[in-house]
Amino acid sequence: MPLTLFWLIVALFFNLTNPMPTIDKLISTFHPPLQQQVESTEDIHASSIIIDGHVDTMMNIINEDTWLPETDIGEDTSLHVDIPKLQEGGLDAAFFAAYTTDYYGNNPRNISRTLALLNALYWTEQNNPNQFQIASTSMEIMKTIKSGKIAAIPTIEGAYSLQEHNAIELLHQYDDLGVKAIGFNWNYSNALGEGADRVYGDPAKTPSQGGLTELGAEVVKEMNKLGMIVDVSHMSEDTFWDVLEVAEAPIMATHSGVNALKNHQRNLNDEQLIALSENGGIVGIVFYPVFLTDNPEAYVTDVVDHIDYAVDLIGIDHVAIGSDFDGSDMPKDIHDATDLHKITDELIKRGYSDEEVEKLLGENTLRLLMDVEEAAEISPYNSGAGANLKINPAFEMGEIIDSTTPILSANIEISGTSEINNNSLRVIVDGIPYEPVYNSESSSLTLEVKEPLQEKFHVVTFEVANDHNEIHRETRIFYIDN
Repeated sequence: MPLTLFWLIVALFFNLTNPMPTIDKLISTFHPPLQQQVESTEDIHASSIIIDGHVDTMMNIINEDTWLPETDIGEDTSLHVDIPKLQEGGLDAAFFAAYTTDYYGNNPRNISRTLALLNALYWTEQNNPNQFQIASTSMEIMKTIKSGKIAAIPTIEGAYSLQEHNAIELLHQYDDLGVKAIGFNWNYSNALGEGADRVYGDPAKTPSQGGLTELGAEVVKEMNKLGMIVDVSHMSEDTFWDVLEVAEAPIMATHSGVNALKNHQRNLNDEQLIALSENGGIVGIVFYPVFLTDNPEAYVTDVVDHIDYAVDLIGIDHVAIGSDFDGSDMPKDIHDATDLHKITDELIKRGYSDEEVEKLLGENTLRLLMDVEEAAEISPYNSGAGANLKINPAFEMGEIIDSTTPILSANIEISGTSEINNNSLRVIVDGIPYEPVYNSESSSLTLEVKEPLQEKFHVVTFEVANDHNEIHRETRIFYIDN
């Protein structure tokens, strides 16, 4: 999308006269600063927009056998993250990861696991509509925060569901579901590139070599077009460098440490950190003790040591936080999200200004989101065919279906002078497009699945274009209980 068009949309949305609003303008529009002078670290923490680059909570709320969600984080739990803890800790927004390791190259199972965790996020939103809302763009995030809700940003950790036969179509379906960032690997290598452990996920842990694959490069380019963040945490160093060669938008290491302080394949060396900053990207400093220190235990001071090092090397604008809550152990003095203020306390102790603290806690991540959206060719604010065309699937998000060969249908509403382009009708299931049947009398779109679907979770997209070639899509996750 042209740069001027992007900012015109932003300006119209915010009712601003300046066609090029800054990150400060965006924040002040939705999150005005405290009226009184900030006098304590508590005030600074409360006045900051706090965004966590990586939270693994969703994998802890689903049933181990069915993968259906069963733990409501709207109530107090034993997890690092639940809504009461987020509210107490002042965390405004978080990247909620759909974490998938490689199920031995079983593509349907990898798809199902990823969708199970995205479905859990939607289920959590449905159960807690007044406190928790899925938000994928910088505008949605700020609107959500202003409304007093926690902004849940869908992401994927481990893109083992993306393979040659389905990658681009499935990527677009993930985009429909609001996925904002994708980490290609969880240590193991896959069809997109080599992971940090430089092995495949098969039982023998077969060694891998090389960096980004041709398919991986294609996915990077498509993500740039869609305004999705490429997450380089868990990649091998070769894959990291290959991504930088291909990427035309800023990238992010959502939860990594500094290799100079702790030598670990999951941490970034100085050369990588410098390249990341030159790309306009950011590193979210992880809280996982194993990535922070050689000592038996880690503390808040160790987290801030890594922040300090990165800030000194690449500048204040390229460092953020990515806790790995509910995906790893925590430092001795960080029990859960309620202890986030201790990071702020330590930053203030070390002489960081209010403005610098605000950047580290969330503004840098928000700026990155805006930059990635600005670089997109397909506007994240595009409403498709708009009000003239509406698609109403026959089932809700996460609905349970009792057949492995379901009939997937949707009703089409079209108004005004527009007409449906009968040559541009598609139904996409798990990244595979099909030609559906359209009944003009009932205005219904139907696909009868012929081959039995494997696994439990699936994603379907109904795609319709009008006679002006304006495309509209509706995407749903569904669950097969058979």
